[in-house]
Amino acid sequence: MLYWLAHRLVAWHSGFNVFSYLTFRAILAMGSSLVVSLLIGPTMIQRLSRYQIGQVVRADGPQSHLPKAGTPTMGGTLILVATLVSTLLWAQLTNRRIWLVVIVTLAFGLIGFIDDYLKLVVRNTRGLPARWKYLYQSVVGLAVAAVLFYTARVPAQTILFLPFFKSFAEPLPAPAYILIAYLMTVGMSNAVNLTDGLDGLAIMPAALVSFALGIFAYASGNALFAHYLEIPSIPGTGELLIFCSALSGAGLGFLWFNAYPAQVFMGDVGALAIGAALGVIAVMVRQELVALLMGGVFVLETASVILQVASFKLTGRRIFRMAPLHHHFELKGWAEPKVIVRFWIISLILVLAGLATLKLR
Repeated sequence: MLYWLAHRLVAWHSGFNVFSYLTFRAILAMGSSLVVSLLIGPTMIQRLSRYQIGQVVRADGPQSHLPKAGTPTMGGTLILVATLVSTLLWAQLTNRRIWLVVIVTLAFGLIGFIDDYLKLVVRNTRGLPARWKYLYQSVVGLAVAAVLFYTARVPAQTILFLPFFKSFAEPLPAPAYILIAYLMTVGMSNAVNLTDGLDGLAIMPAALVSFALGIFAYASGNALFAHYLEIPSIPGTGELLIFCSALSGAGLGFLWFNAYPAQVFMGDVGALAIGAALGVIAVMVRQELVALLMGGVFVLETASVILQVASFKLTGRRIFRMAPLHHHFELKGWAEPKVIVRFWIISLILVLAGLATLKLR
């Protein structure tokens, strides 16, 4: 909206040309989403408390989590509001990729909202049954995958690229592309959700990965940078930097309230939406494998659950003291803040490793 206004005001004063620069608007998007989060956060937390929308703590979980019962949740709504407001303010709204990632974010956020609402307001302990949750996620994931493939305008949009191998570029047939896009969107959504088990544990890695994906989007959207870095050149992807910056800023604003000891939890409404957004952006910029590297904490958390379930069903024995992985370290005696900060450090290292692939090809 403000981008559109500034574009019209250029005729009145050339100084408004500054808003045509992606980097400048990205800074504004991050700053405005951060400010929106900080401004509306206290009011949202008060209302969640007033309506007694509080966290339900598992009795079989770490005992240190019992005092968290009743802490307001569904705070991911704050992230979504701040991200979408900032994106609408500073993004070029004629860019179809912006609308696609916004729609995916809202769709997965709605699925998470329904699940949270059933658990916390209706007091249905099961929430949205898993089969229905995965069905709705699958419908959205397959739909966005098909749209991306059949609306591709340049060959690079449907080619599989591998980091460190500059000469590897394998065109993907429709089934393979749609499967990869589906797994990235739905898989990343659930991976972030599994990671969201400690105060601030999921949002910092998500903000870091989002910011890094924004850099990839900016480089891919610039033909000169893409050629120099030998990455896919995909016109129009640069605008995704605005959404990524807005999401990072909103995440940092949410962390202000979600840092240990948390005043509010994210809930499925935030975790499912953020994960899906990261997954679909990775597909758009053709950096699926790099995204999995940068989101390694999410991958490890998901793998720990899969291995735990498989081991128990096949052998009757557990690999970890408790899954997801962060609970295993808690039960080993690590204090919650130590688990959180160490996972953050690992995320930062993995994001830097992912960014390094821009040159190591």
